[in-house]
Amino acid sequence: MTEATPPLKSPPQFDFTFDESVSEWNVPGPQWLKDNDKTWDALASGALVFDAQGRVLLIQRAASDSMPNRWEIPGGAVDPEDPSVLYGCARELWEETGLVLRHIRRVVPDGLDARPGAIFTNRTGQRFFCKFSFEVDVPEGQEVRLDPNEHQDFVWATEEMVTSQAIAERKIPLTNSIMVNLLRKGFEMRRASEEEKAGAVTRDS
Repeated sequence: MTEATPPLKSPPQFDFTFDESVSEWNVPGPQWLKDNDKTWDALASGALVFDAQGRVLLIQRAASDSMPNRWEIPGGAVDPEDPSVLYGCARELWEETGLVLRHIRRVVPDGLDARPGAIFTNRTGQRFFCKFSFEVDVPEGQEVRLDPNEHQDFVWATEEMVTSQAIAERKIPLTNSIMVNLLRKGFEMRRASEEEKAGAVTRDS
C-alpha cells in the first residue's frame, strides 16, 4: 500500500487518443443510449490502468461509502454534459486518482457473457446504469491522488493478488463478482496483446 497525496481541484484539459475499436463510445452518454435503443437511466465508465510491471491500479472505497473498504478500479457515472463516454472515463479517472488519461486501448468485457457492459442500480435501486470499462494508458511518473470522501487507499496489484484478493496476509476484497470477472478478463486480454506483439517482433526479425 502507498500513501496517496490529496486530490487536485481543477481538472486539466483532457487531450487523449483512443483506439478505433472504442470509437462507438466517442459520443455523449445520452446519444449512445439513443443510438443503441437502450432505456437505462445513464452510463458509467471504469478505467483499468496497468503500470510498466503489468500491475493494475486498485483503489479502496471509503469506510463511510457504500460497499465500505472494498476494492475496485477507478470509475463512475458519465455526466450528461460530458462530451463523450470516453471523456467521462478520463474525467472520472482524474477525479478519483489524479491520473491524466493519455490513450484508451480497448473495452474490456465483464466476463459473464463475453460482452462489455455491466448493469447495476443506484443505492435506492430506482435508477439503472450500464458501465463500460476500458484499458487505458497514463504517462509514467504521475502521483495517485485520492479523494478521502470516496477512497482511502490504493495498490498496484498483480494478477495473483487480484485472484487471491490478498496481498500477503492483508485481504483486499473486491466489490463484487463483476469486478472479479472484469479484472480477470483485463489481465487475459493484456497478456494476449503482449504475446501478439512479441510474435510480431519475432516474425519481423
